[in-house]
Amino acid sequence: MLQLNRPVAFIDLETTGVNLSSDRIVEIAIVKILPGGERQVKRKLLNPEMPIPQSSTDIHGITDDMVKDAPTFKHAANEIKQFLDNCDLGGYNSNRFDIPLLMEEFLRAGMDIDLTDRRMIDVQHIFYTMEPRTLSAAYKFYCQKELKDAHSAEVDIQATIDVLYAQLERYEKLGNTVDSILSTIGEDKVIDYARRFSYDDKGVEVFNFGKYKGRSVSQVLKTEPQYYDWMMKGDFPLHTKKKLTEIFNRTLLKNN
Repeated sequence: MLQLNRPVAFIDLETTGVNLSSDRIVEIAIVKILPGGERQVKRKLLNPEMPIPQSSTDIHGITDDMVKDAPTFKHAANEIKQFLDNCDLGGYNSNRFDIPLLMEEFLRAGMDIDLTDRRMIDVQHIFYTMEPRTLSAAYKFYCQKELKDAHSAEVDIQATIDVLYAQLERYEKLGNTVDSILSTIGEDKVIDYARRFSYDDKGVEVFNFGKYKGRSVSQVLKTEPQYYDWMMKGDFPLHTKKKLTEIFNRTLLKNN
């Protein structure tokens, strides 16, 4: 059991999406572990004051109808803050997602929460630290062998193939075709290889960085064509510039 000097509040959020600046919380669950081991639970549905995309509902099952009469975060903020007072924080991928998004919601509600003296336990970080996600670690886990001469290109790629074959034997649901593997684990839809652009839930090309993150590339280029010039002169990969030019030319054609 954890030996605690003060409570640890483990947080999980369900949200409208994964953009820290524009997405909102639709459900918050907090399990607070007290120094004596007792647990206190708080769970609330929240009205995000924006439509919940179907792609997000497909993941967490929460619909617009389910939250229409729920309080907004602003109305629940003080209650949540009080529950978290004097607590260290924890979760799974919480340092990169749940805590940053929760702090954004507090700021939008006009509450500046100081986390300087809070400790943060991210269980995913523990997992990745204790079970390294390297090729050598994968080779040992799946093939029960030590990888000799790691970082020799041919040795590494032969080991990668061995790991794949071992994965196919271990996980039957992967099947044994490229199609069956990718349909099980999902396939990235790549616009540019550096991932400076991505698709939103409607299949629209959007910026994946900077001040226009989440905004339609075409719409930004239409209203601010100088942004195209800035990117073309900037230190971006050639493939990113190639895809940007394709979108820019397509936007010009639509406007003519």
